[in-house]
Amino acid sequence: MKNIFTDEYFMKKALQEAEIAFDRGEIPVGAIIVIDNRVIARSHNLTEMLNDVTAHAEMQAITASANFLGGKYLKGCTLYVTLEPCQMCAGALYWSQISKIVYGASDEHRGYRIMGGKLHPKTEVISGVMKNECSSLMKEFFKQRR
Repeated sequence: MKNIFTDEYFMKKALQEAEIAFDRGEIPVGAIIVIDNRVIARSHNLTEMLNDVTAHAEMQAITASANFLGGKYLKGCTLYVTLEPCQMCAGALYWSQISKIVYGASDEHRGYRIMGGKLHPKTEVISGVMKNECSSLMKEFFKQRR
């Protein structure tokens, strides 16, 4: 029997969140957190709506997941996010001890890798999942803004 719960399956769900952000005039980043093939948090950027620079999709997802699980550590969880996390989000993900991060598009200017951010040493990272779809949504957003 074929496993439908692939990285692409869950990244499509994160991309749906990014599309919600796009439609609301937010930078189109979407995130979900999964444990045992079950989505426990869905989020997208809310920085404009909340007038809060920390209201990134990843931060919203971390908080929702911790509330769902009843604890601050996200061991056994996977974050699917359409854009490489920034340095701030990488720091929060470090402290959450999340087990795995899967992201779509790389952020060559503000991503955690270029900015020197670090993740927990036990966190597995997979990049480039549906990167074309994730980056094209971001490009379209900024094209409309210019």
